[in-house]
Amino acid sequence: MDPRELSALLSSLVSQLLLLLLLLFNSSNSTHHPLSDSNLFSIIHYFLSSQDIAATLSFVSVSRKRKRTHCQDSDSGPIGQDVDPELGRRLGGGDLLRLGLTRNPDSFKSFFRMKSSTFEWLAGLLEPLLECRDPVGTPLNLSAELRLGIGLFRLATGSSYPEIAQRFGVSESVTRFCAKHLCRVLCTNFRFWVAFPSPEELKSVSLSFEQFTGLPNCCGVIDCTRFNVVNENNGEIESIAAQVVVDSSSRILSIIAGFKGDKGDSRILKSSTLYKDIEQGRLLNSSPVVVNGVAVNQYLVGDGKYPLLPWLMVPFADVFQGSSEGKFNVAHRAMRVSALKTIASLKNWGILNKPMQEEFKAAVAVIGACSILHNVLLMREDDSALCEMVGDYSVHDQSSKYGVEGSLEEDSNGKQASVIRDALAAEVREVHVSSLGGGSV
Repeated sequence: MDPRELSALLSSLVSQLLLLLLLLFNSSNSTHHPLSDSNLFSIIHYFLSSQDIAATLSFVSVSRKRKRTHCQDSDSGPIGQDVDPELGRRLGGGDLLRLGLTRNPDSFKSFFRMKSSTFEWLAGLLEPLLECRDPVGTPLNLSAELRLGIGLFRLATGSSYPEIAQRFGVSESVTRFCAKHLCRVLCTNFRFWVAFPSPEELKSVSLSFEQFTGLPNCCGVIDCTRFNVVNENNGEIESIAAQVVVDSSSRILSIIAGFKGDKGDSRILKSSTLYKDIEQGRLLNSSPVVVNGVAVNQYLVGDGKYPLLPWLMVPFADVFQGSSEGKFNVAHRAMRVSALKTIASLKNWGILNKPMQEEFKAAVAVIGACSILHNVLLMREDDSALCEMVGDYSVHDQSSKYGVEGSLEEDSNGKQASVIRDALAAEVREVHVSSLGGGSV
């Protein structure tokens, strides 16, 4: 078997095995599962290390010994000035010399939304999967670094395919293939980078929220945002809704995209697999904690567009400043900042910051790829595409848009949820929230 095909096969098998382990672990409810607790993390750590080592040492050393050639489009000429030859050589045997990259970190950030060290790490990890596939009947003979560069440049800048083709000195068809193949590889083989935490991991998530606000047992913030896409049939701009759940560090725990953007957030939630999994006890099913005499199960927090449920806490309406309900709202809003920051960071990717010229399914794959890369940057402590200032992400608070569909369910679940929220409000009353930066309510 060709070394590239073998490398890709092994890398893909490891990725799928990791995903299977996560699914098996999350499906275990009250019964102790042999993959539970620390055993799972040891296994995942082993396979992640194995995959990383395999991609960056064994597979990379084989492929990088091959001669790198550039599939040059006949109409394209050299582009870029003041290029750093050493950097270009490091990123693919001179393939990226046309980009005008320099040692200035801002240059890499503007081109790829990541540091050069992250780019190199990612290229090593993805190399066997990027190089193993070419268009039918058209061998590209492009390095993994160049393929990755083309795909990332499309995601980072949102430039059109003709513009990217000219800049990289390849044909437009090659540009399309590389960009779409990168999204396919990320969404197919590395979905575990955006996976809902195991019960053990959720303990750490909830502890972080509790240390921040005083509210116990919170396992994430849910929000919904829209990305625009140009309808290929009539040229009109439509929107795609994406529902995200994040932790206090803005790491994406779950993302579900592909809904029509004109649907309200509550309808999208109730149509999602996340809603079904929680309602049927497959997620957020750990033992409750007792707060002021009330059993509080694991829950998410969301804005007023969502219904109040035993596992979904929304803010109080019409509260008085300084009251228990008002202090709960301050803490609640402070928690929601992590979701707004995530949404703003996703829209820092140029392709998501303007209407996408993509088919609907391809646009959904773009959203998924950018979400995976968002978590990769957090894991790598690379802030190149992350929003830090409040002014950068406050504009993404869409709590007053797309309709408020009622915050209280008129059934026993709604009554139970109201009792839980009252207990949490009483709990947060004793917490000093002045440091949360929530402002007045």
